[in-house]
Amino acid sequence: MSDTPFGFGLPPEEPEDGDEGKKKDPTGGGQGSGGPANPFGFGPGAGGDNPFAAMFGSMNPNDLGAAFQQLGQMLSYEGGPVNWDMAKQIARQTVSQGTTDGSKDASVGPAERTSVDEALRLADLWLDDVTSMPSGSVTTVAWSRAEWVEASLPAWQQLVDPVAERVGLAMGDVLPEEMQAMAGPLIGMMRSMGGAMFGQQIGQAVGVLAGEVVGSTDIGLPLAPAGKAALLPLNVERFGKDLSVPQDEVRLYLALREAAHQRLFAHVPWLRSHLFGAVEAYARGIKVDTSKLEDVVGQFDPSQPEQLQDALQQGMFQPEDTPEQKASLARLETALALVEGWVDAVVHEAAKSRLTSADALRETMRRRRASGGPAEQTFATLIGLQLRPRRLRDASRLWASLTDARGVDGRDGLWEHPDMLPTAQDLDDPDGFVHHEQLDFSELDKMLGEAAEGGTRKPSAEDRGEDGAGDDGPRTDGKDDDGR
Repeated sequence: MSDTPFGFGLPPEEPEDGDEGKKKDPTGGGQGSGGPANPFGFGPGAGGDNPFAAMFGSMNPNDLGAAFQQLGQMLSYEGGPVNWDMAKQIARQTVSQGTTDGSKDASVGPAERTSVDEALRLADLWLDDVTSMPSGSVTTVAWSRAEWVEASLPAWQQLVDPVAERVGLAMGDVLPEEMQAMAGPLIGMMRSMGGAMFGQQIGQAVGVLAGEVVGSTDIGLPLAPAGKAALLPLNVERFGKDLSVPQDEVRLYLALREAAHQRLFAHVPWLRSHLFGAVEAYARGIKVDTSKLEDVVGQFDPSQPEQLQDALQQGMFQPEDTPEQKASLARLETALALVEGWVDAVVHEAAKSRLTSADALRETMRRRRASGGPAEQTFATLIGLQLRPRRLRDASRLWASLTDARGVDGRDGLWEHPDMLPTAQDLDDPDGFVHHEQLDFSELDKMLGEAAEGGTRKPSAEDRGEDGAGDDGPRTDGKDDDGR
């Protein structure tokens, strides 16, 4: 800690990465390169590396009032661990700026809505032949990128809040206990700034992701309201732009994937909570790097809020290397792989005889899910994990083998309970899982059903070893029905 109150002081001249000769210039918020310093680090050309460019744009004297107003909003925030109002604002601004290839968002027209609706309805008809699960789509929608942002933010909140909560609590613990009472305003300011920084970073990531996703289930998690199957026509067109595949086939293939995800999440009621619960369990095991946070607090200059942003971008937390944390990560990765593998298998079965480019589209989607994009890398830094199915191909082969060995009903029946699903070890030995003896859960289901219906069942004649005696016949032992 420095000698100045609460550790406030000027940031060091040398950059944290140690690169020689890279002093912080006036437009980067530093104090060591001469010339008038910009207290917020915003200046001409501040669009690429400056995380606040999306909020403030290029700074000039006329922008200072807006900059201070934004800073005041950040410091006055008193909500949860993430400023989601700011996240929404930044996401929409990022969407409005367009993608790196110059593609701009646009409202969806009637013709595009009709094409999406027809594709999703036809996809559901095709899936009827390859899965025992009925349609999970109540409505079909065609979204612009901005509409996808609006619809998906509640799900992102459920994903990110547990992690942000851990960081927010850590911000209040970096000061010595005897100083915390005196530093109440500082702690509150740090938490407000942390919520704003998380909101700004999440907003940028969601905005970038809005330019990449083609539906509501691209990352393997249900981001849209239940029963709402969605495609983004603009992104569907971009997806197929360089594939030399007819646009109708591209749309139908992506509609099959969206409709298959909808069936799974609609008819496996425990699946959503299972996946989001795995993310929460993972977040509980995150260990905040308090030493890095202490350095940030010790050198924090209120006129340079981007220091906290830099700390978030560099990652202030890592998962603890404990058996519990490893189990949480394995559980999440396996669940994502099983979801994506099932979708991959059933979609290929439905498409292979109907779409001439089914194989090419399948391989394109597999590579896309395996590599991820820049937005997924951002979430990997913020959440501490990558929302990608690492073993998609293994899981797809296992589901296909199960179809051959047990049929569609036998394969889909495994989704009745999480304990019946293949494990990570089963992905290593799919043949062993496919051909091992199937457990008979009928008696267990019968017992559970009887217990749910009201407890004790009167013994039947078969239970008593009698022939022809009714359950309600008179007792001959002089006792009542309770044995008294």
